[in-house]
Parts: sequence; C-alpha cells; structure tokens
Amino acid sequence: MSDLSPPGTIGEAASNAAAFSVSELSAALKRTVEESFDYVRVRGEISQPKIPSSGHCYLRLKDENACIDGIIWRGTMSKLSIRPEEGMEVIVTGRLTTYPARSSYQIIIDSMELAGQGALLKLLEDRRKKLAAEGLFDEGRKKPLPYLPDVIGVVTSPTGAVIRDILHRVADRFPRRVIVWPVKVQGEGAAAEIAAAIAGFNALEAGGGIPRPDVIIVARGGGSLEDLWAFNEEVVVRAAAGSQIPLIAAVGHETDWTLMDYAADKRAPTPTAAAEMAVPVRLDLLAQLQQRHGRLAQAVTRTLEERRIHLEGLVRGIPKLDMIVAQKTQDLDALTERLNEAPQRLLLAKSESLTILGGRLALDRFSDDLRRHGENLENLTARAVSALKRTSGDAATRLENLFARLESVSPKRVLERGYALVRDASGAPITAVAGAMAGCVLSIEFADGEVSARVDGTPPPKPARPAPKKDGGSQGTLL
Repeated sequence: MSDLSPPGTIGEAASNAAAFSVSELSAALKRTVEESFDYVRVRGEISQPKIPSSGHCYLRLKDENACIDGIIWRGTMSKLSIRPEEGMEVIVTGRLTTYPARSSYQIIIDSMELAGQGALLKLLEDRRKKLAAEGLFDEGRKKPLPYLPDVIGVVTSPTGAVIRDILHRVADRFPRRVIVWPVKVQGEGAAAEIAAAIAGFNALEAGGGIPRPDVIIVARGGGSLEDLWAFNEEVVVRAAAGSQIPLIAAVGHETDWTLMDYAADKRAPTPTAAAEMAVPVRLDLLAQLQQRHGRLAQAVTRTLEERRIHLEGLVRGIPKLDMIVAQKTQDLDALTERLNEAPQRLLLAKSESLTILGGRLALDRFSDDLRRHGENLENLTARAVSALKRTSGDAATRLENLFARLESVSPKRVLERGYALVRDASGAPITAVAGAMAGCVLSIEFADGEVSARVDGTPPPKPARPAPKKDGGSQGTLL
C-alpha cells in the first residue's frame, strides 16, 4: 500500500489515518516523482536563465500553457555544446525532482540541444549581430596572406579526407612544410579544441623547435548546420579574430557559411581552395621569373649599347694622344726659341727706348750719362751674347766628348788597331785556342771585312827575331 493512500471518508481519516509531518509528506512526494520520472525529454522555451557565482544555471522551461523550473549543475554546464540564452527553444534531457523548501518540482538537466533548425538559425543570427557589433567582422582588421609561406598550419581532423586534399594540393602547386594540429571538428568539445589549436599556433615562437606557421588553415568537410555548429561557437570566432597569424577559414562547401568565416582573414569555399589560396603555382612563378629575366637581360643589353654609343661619341671628340704631344712639342719649341731670343730683343728694345729718350733730352749735361749707359748696355749685351755662346759651346764640347768616348769603346775601333774577331760556324766568338778544333771552319772579322779559314791543327811558326843592326863605321873603335 502506498504511503499516500487516500482515506475512505473524512471521518475515518480523522479517526484512523496517521498524521504525516510536512517533511515526511515532502520526502514521500519526492520519492514518487523521482521514481516515476527518472528520465524525461522536455521541449520548451528558456526563460530567465541565471548563473550565479556558484556556476550553476537556474532557468525556466515554458510553453503556451505551463512552465517548469530547471537546474544545470556547474559540472554539466561546462560539457554543454550550447549556452542557455533567453528565448532559446531547446530540448533538454534530465530527471524530475522536487524542492521541498518551496513545495515545487523541477528538472535536473543533463543535456541540452536546440529544438529544430529554426532555433539554430535564430541563435546564429543573434550571435552574428552581437559579434559584429563588437567589430570582430570588420574588414579593416583583416590581415593579408603571405605570398609564399614557408610553414602552413592546418587545424582539422587528422583522419578525414580534408587533410589529404590539402596536402595533395599544396604538393602539386608549391611544396611547403605543413604542420597539422589534430582536433575534433564536430560534437562535444570540438569548439574548445579548435580554439585551443588556433591559440596554440599563435603561441609558438619564431625559430623554436616547432616552426611558427606563416598562415593557418582551419578546415573541415561539408555537413548539416548541426555538424558545423562548432565553428559558430563564440570561443572559436573570437580565437579566429584574435589570431596574429593570417587565418583562412575553409569549412564545408561553397554554400556553407559559419561565423568563423566572417572573422577569418580569408574565406575559402572548400579546403582545396584554401590550399590554393595559401601557395602560388610554382610553374607559374618559374614562367614569370623567366619572362622577367629575359626582360631584364634585354634592358641591360639596351642600356649597355646606349652607353657604348654615347661613349664612342665622347671619344670621337677627344683628340688623339700623339696629336696632343705633337702640338705641345711644337709649342715647347716655339717657347724655347722665344726664350733664347728674348734677352737680345729685350736689350735691343731697351736700347732703342734709351736712344729715343736720349734724343728727346735737350740738355747736354745728360749726354755723358747717356753715353755711359749706352756703353753699359752694350757691355751687358756682349756679356749676355758671350754667355749664351759659351753655354752652347760647352754643351757642344760635352756632346763631342761623349761621342768620342762612345767611339773609343766601339769594337770597330779595336779592329782598326790590328785586332780580329774570330767566330765559329754558329757565330759564337772564340776566345781561347781550345775552341778552335782541328777541321772546324772559322770566320775572322777584320776592320774592313771578313774571311773564312779552316783549322788544320798545325801550330803557326814563331816569328823570327830581327838580326841586330851592324854599324859600318859611323862609330869608331877604341882599340
């Protein structure tokens, strides 16, 4: 029999039923409710959500006709994929219990999901407006992508086809180093892992053991709105907007849009397109480089040719060196001649000037002085002419002495004194008897010509000593 069995009549209740205390009745009701409704799914609209300092969430679920209180404990709150918000239509799962202190019943919520795509879209739009108002989607804060990154960081699932498509596309276009940060891309905890991966790449130091990426690609394949919901979470959007490394969002297909697409620096319609944005085509770069190399070579050749023509024009305007030397030599000769004649001309001019001045002087008392000056002038003229002649004579005498000394050491002069120069058949001079072998042909040069001779090996006869002269009688004898 239940503890809450109703009595048969009021009189019987008054005389036979045991009296419950308030606590006993509340405990009995609590057991009955919890045993009857240990697991329920309830759909309703969230009203008056509150999260005090304890971290628990208190809310109400309501529909057109009723409402029920709900509690989400702090440990469960951290595991929910969505955050309770006013007006959000949700389906919650939990168990019913009572709150004896207020004589009320409530649901302890273990999980929560949005009720239908319309609720998701409404939540998405509200969140988009909120984040846009904060400036997270402004175009002015977006960073340009590097032209040719050395390292590419990829945030995605390591087991899906997305990472293979990205690696294959990067290898085809321009091989670069790719670092994968593996994460869950949907489900519980996916948003936190994606945000942590973006922050982790940004926390790497340049030049460290793990290279810091030059660009980040956050990617996953297509799916429903619920499948892509992790990329609409506020924590992911804020991580993308706060990334110091340029970030490419490549979530879903071309028609799929998430809030992270608005916050990223670039949005790619597919993961493969993200790889194409990250690196250029190597063959195209080589073709451009070859083209620019050819244009540069043509420009350099054209410039050098123009400079050569200009230089040749300048060279034609410069006189030749021998002409310059000849001109200066002629000028030097003219100046030398004028220098030699200058003293005489000067003295002659001064003499003529003095003569003219003397003729103009009418006083006889100056005649003797003029004559004396004339004599001095003549003496100076004679001395100057004599000095020039003596200098020229001394120079000529030194030159003749030098020529005489040169002639005195000439081999011709030696031959003229009766000597001869003996050479062998090769023209080498023979300076000793040992060099004149028997049978060899010698060339003997005299002052007036050359003759040939053959050595027969017989020594030449010694010249006879002349006999002493006898005096016939010019000298007398003493005996």
